[in-house]
Amino acid sequence: MNTTALSPSLQALVDSLCKARNQPTQLADAAALAGALTHADDAYAVQQAVAEALGWFPSGPARHWKSGGPSRDAVLTHAPLPPAGVWPSPATTAWPFSMRGIEAEIALRLAVPVDAAGAATLTPETAASLVDAMTVSIEVVDSRWLQGRQASALAKLADLQVHGALVLGDWVPYDASRDWASQTCQVQIGDAAAQTFKGTHSLGDPAWLLPTWLRHATRHGDVMPAGTVVTTGTWCGILMAQPGDAVTAVFDGVGEARLRFA
Repeated sequence: MNTTALSPSLQALVDSLCKARNQPTQLADAAALAGALTHADDAYAVQQAVAEALGWFPSGPARHWKSGGPSRDAVLTHAPLPPAGVWPSPATTAWPFSMRGIEAEIALRLAVPVDAAGAATLTPETAASLVDAMTVSIEVVDSRWLQGRQASALAKLADLQVHGALVLGDWVPYDASRDWASQTCQVQIGDAAAQTFKGTHSLGDPAWLLPTWLRHATRHGDVMPAGTVVTTGTWCGILMAQPGDAVTAVFDGVGEARLRFA
């Protein structure tokens, strides 16, 4: 959607989010602006308008996405991720995040291009065949809203579902038969003891969301190229880090990702 198609109230929201991204210490007030958002489509239009205004994807569709939801019965949400905030592990950042939420995740990589016609036919069982690799990812949860995680659901969705940055570990071959219910994940932040999680992905299988995500990503005619990456939701909830903390996420049999906040 072109930014000129937005209503004045949605355009004001876009302008505020762009300003907050360009000046990270100047957060926007969701309470004053979020009334413009009446439906998820409004939030997705804002996502796209912000991306266009900031020139995130000049050469085609986003190559990195986030997708997920609290359960298979919930409406899943999606966001294209700015390429400047996607880093290989180990990563160190001095970016002035307003918050440093940590989500340990599994990211999946497409082996083949997917268009809208192909996405329309997918099921969770058949979609897994489109994936050639997986890796451990750390998503940094951050917000451009003064209200942070207390902002409305639509305001958070408009703000890329409170995305801050993504750290990707080494890629390994994807195994569609993997027993995710037995998958363990360990997360250590700073000097605190590592926390262990087992079988805690909200959808049971990270690949379950692929059909919904791909139908969303191709809905305006874009083709998702081979190599496109989607990170698929947290195994640990949101854990909080502080400046100076080192973060390590380890998934047994998959690998690890590391991030240090300078």
